[in-house]
Amino acid sequence: MTGTIEAAGPDIAGVLNRLADAKPAALDRLFQLLSIPSISTDPAYHDACVQAAHWCAEALRDIGFEARVEATQGKPMVVGHWRSSHGSASPMHVLFYGHYDVQPPDPLEEWDAPPFAPRLDEDPRHGTVIVARGASDDKGQLMTFIEACRGWLDVAVTVLIEGEEESGSPSLAPFLSVRGEELKADVALVCDTGQWDENTPAITAFLRGLAFSEVTIAGPSRDLHSGIYGGPARNPIRVLTDILAELHDADGRVAIPGFYDDVKEPPAAQREQWRALGFDSDGFLGAIGLTEPAGERGLTVLEQLWSRPTAEINGIFGGYTGPGTKTVIPAKATAKLSFRLVPDQNPRKILEGFRQFVESRLPPDASVTFAGEGGSPAIGFDPATPAFAATAHALSEEWGKPPVIVGCGASIPIVESFRSKLGMDALLVGFALDDDRIHSPNEKYNLRSFSKGIRSWARILGELGKIDGHDRA
Repeated sequence: MTGTIEAAGPDIAGVLNRLADAKPAALDRLFQLLSIPSISTDPAYHDACVQAAHWCAEALRDIGFEARVEATQGKPMVVGHWRSSHGSASPMHVLFYGHYDVQPPDPLEEWDAPPFAPRLDEDPRHGTVIVARGASDDKGQLMTFIEACRGWLDVAVTVLIEGEEESGSPSLAPFLSVRGEELKADVALVCDTGQWDENTPAITAFLRGLAFSEVTIAGPSRDLHSGIYGGPARNPIRVLTDILAELHDADGRVAIPGFYDDVKEPPAAQREQWRALGFDSDGFLGAIGLTEPAGERGLTVLEQLWSRPTAEINGIFGGYTGPGTKTVIPAKATAKLSFRLVPDQNPRKILEGFRQFVESRLPPDASVTFAGEGGSPAIGFDPATPAFAATAHALSEEWGKPPVIVGCGASIPIVESFRSKLGMDALLVGFALDDDRIHSPNEKYNLRSFSKGIRSWARILGELGKIDGHDRA
């Protein structure tokens, strides 16, 4: 979504009262969107994705937007504009980004009810929750912004919603190339993040970057009988696993030469601030059945997630993997890897270092090829900018406490595209929680997160509208 924000309009108390009156209707509209199985990665649900796009466009028109559905080579985009009738000498221009597509709901047997039949449930910790695929990622988050616009009727807003975020956004880059000028703004707003906890808002000020590669080791010219060739024949799985075993040293550091050359240590004050957050490392790992951090020795979990790069093996396969036994020495073996990066690390440099690392360890009669490589750099944002400060103030007013300024160990490639292609930074504000079970069965979104998320966006729009046009950076 993109938006132009103007200071003219009703006072915030009137806006919040209007939103309170509309709460039942807002929940009903969210349930309508959640009932559409807009699974972008499965071609069988293409029509459902088109339906979701048209639903979003119609919802925007109902508020007063000029909205259209625009076809792409994949799933359609939704673009809308809402022009204020009041006008402003120097309006702040923002771009809001959200997506209407969702992950597949499999395994279906682990859902307590059909994934596209949204319902309210009672959670012993969080109270009333919304349960459905997409409740948190990203339809619930998207609708917090759209519903906020229903209360803030005198603000000018422009909107972009995509439908392929969950399947790699293949149509987004071409769309930005064609429509980029229409979407340029002073700052982007992205809702695909979360709160610090159920009572504390957060603004994400750092995203790790990403690089990824697929490496294949080849040996004999065909699969071999292990009884006839076992011993003298080079086994590609053994070669591959030997190399991957050297990827980290005994302290958990990545052993690729030059990997840390561009990594900057966070200031001591930043580390102290992170420690003061009281992050529950035992609970974080215990929730997934683990007991102790496995990354770089001597660093806290937050330091590992927010300030350090990683190298992870995401999959490895080769030879016979079917039922029963087939005694072969395979002709090749493959592994998929990803590298999470911090600011100033170059994805191309990291991938070149990885290639050299593998090639330098190849024994005789083994060869290597690389495929599927790509990535995007990490991004950091300046909390001192007027837009960042205005957003922090708005969240403080709504939640009764200042937002926690956090990092994010994951990557949101679209944010890098906004910077590199459209020349603007982003504000990352969302209301999801770590236990929302996104991408998993029984995905949920706290009803309180939904209602206070709507109020929070209304406040943010109001505060951004107060920023002088000459002081937007």
